[in-house]
Amino acid sequence: MTSHPSTAERGVGPLLRAWREQRRVSQLELALRADSSARHISFVETGRSRPSEEMVLRLAEHLDVPVRERNALLLAAGYAPRYPETPLDDPALDALREGIERLISGYDPYPALVVDALYNVVAANRGIMTLVDGVSEGLLEPPLNAMRLALHPQGLAPRIRNLRAWRGHLLEQMERQIALHRSEPLRALYEEVAAYPAPDADPADEPSEPVPYFALPLRIEHEGRTLSFISSISTFNTPMDVTVAELAIETLLPADPATAKYLQTLMP
Repeated sequence: MTSHPSTAERGVGPLLRAWREQRRVSQLELALRADSSARHISFVETGRSRPSEEMVLRLAEHLDVPVRERNALLLAAGYAPRYPETPLDDPALDALREGIERLISGYDPYPALVVDALYNVVAANRGIMTLVDGVSEGLLEPPLNAMRLALHPQGLAPRIRNLRAWRGHLLEQMERQIALHRSEPLRALYEEVAAYPAPDADPADEPSEPVPYFALPLRIEHEGRTLSFISSISTFNTPMDVTVAELAIETLLPADPATAKYLQTLMP
């Protein structure tokens, strides 16, 4: 089994070059953004010059490097990590946790959930629990994973009326996240869910007069009805903690009046 060099062994130069090439930015363009020179960027990438801590962070910002990977860059350059990774149940995040709970609870009866970087569900409202009612109990055991839940043949997949299109959307979303974060656990999850059975075509159950959706809808069957939702994903602005940086809040907005009316009837 081939062993990979550690972050420190690779050095910060090759890591920065890899991020720059992935972002398709030239040394000159990066230098202009970071108020430096192409010569200095070249020296940093080849290891001829050791960047200051401030320079590492500045380059990482202009390359849109995720917070977790910014810590890795600092370690490779010989500096201490700048961003903590606080467990979500830590008292220091009480205000954040309570705010998230209020936010998704206030969204009821429409579905809303919060996931981490691996799409593990860390919070969900009653609207989500309504949709997942009846799926395999094994998929509902912690840690509940949103991608497995959506695409597994014992999960929501058999009830998603446009599964082929929605599956393609979710896999493309994961591919973008893998390109951004270069996470091996996320890649492993992608390979797992991509291997689940995929339909040759979606059922021909579209209404005779299609609703002009403004985005790809999730069309899912619930107790004999087909509900339609548009997904919206929000993240936190300028996070200073790895845990917070990797949280995403997904809300499902009713895509037609019939779905909204039906969900309102589920309110206690």
